Amino acid sequence: MSIASDIPPIERRWPEPRAALTLIKPITWFPPMWAFLCGAVSSGASLIEGIWMVALGIILAGPIVCGMSQAANDWCDRHVDAINEPHRPIPSGRIPGRWGLWIALAMSVLSLVVGWQLGTWGFVATVAAVAAAWAYSAEPVRLKRSGWWGPGLVGISYETLPWITGAAVLSTGAPSTEILAIALLYGLGAHGIMTLNDFKALEGDRQMGVASLPVALGPERAAKLACWIMAVPQLIVITLLTLWDKPFHAAGVGVVLLAQLAAMRVMLRDPKAKAPWYNGTGVVLYISGMMIAAFALRGIGG
Repeated sequence: MSIASDIPPIERRWPEPRAALTLIKPITWFPPMWAFLCGAVSSGASLIEGIWMVALGIILAGPIVCGMSQAANDWCDRHVDAINEPHRPIPSGRIPGRWGLWIALAMSVLSLVVGWQLGTWGFVATVAAVAAAWAYSAEPVRLKRSGWWGPGLVGISYETLPWITGAAVLSTGAPSTEILAIALLYGLGAHGIMTLNDFKALEGDRQMGVASLPVALGPERAAKLACWIMAVPQLIVITLLTLWDKPFHAAGVGVVLLAQLAAMRVMLRDPKAKAPWYNGTGVVLYISGMMIAAFALRGIGG
């Protein structure tokens, strides 16, 4: 045995910069950023005149609030990640000690400071988003333990809340009933997306007592249920847009839903293997329907 192999590894005192970026998961920022933009579009206000508010809101929704939620989740999930993904920043030691917690707390404060710049609506929404992030991940609440409440909270936080915030900030007032309805429907549908996302942590969740739907129902039943949860709200969106005299927009949402149904058929052949593929394919179609609906809402109920 060489002398070098007898030397224990040196523990880090400071986070590795690249690991700190990985901790806040930039790939997850897009959904809330997109939802905020959908809200801004649906408000009917001029995006050019409100460009700085739109830009600040998108940054807040994505890198700051969503990034904070990812850091909080990784800190609270560090024991599960040691089983599922030991290469993650915290269990791998690249984010040492309690640095994961400090980063999450600092970003929580930053979220509230930036949210204050968006006025009353923006600040209240930011408070709700920060509270939801910690309620999802942290004990004693830890709604992530539930396959029903956890994905539901994330869906509302990622889609409904930023959509409503974007509409309120741009219109400087309460969003219309129509905007609230569509934003809520897409948030509810996102429950299915979050359920499919849980497939990657199936083994660790089972060992750590996290009752995600893939654990509680099994992969096949959970995948079928997720498809229904994604599809039904979009069918209601199509119906509402038709009733609101927006037939072309309704048809557009219908086309992207049909494409999702085709992708769902592929995914259901092997849910455990194909769920990650669907999250990279079907989700793009889902959010495309969101923007179509947002354009339909411009001027409705104003």
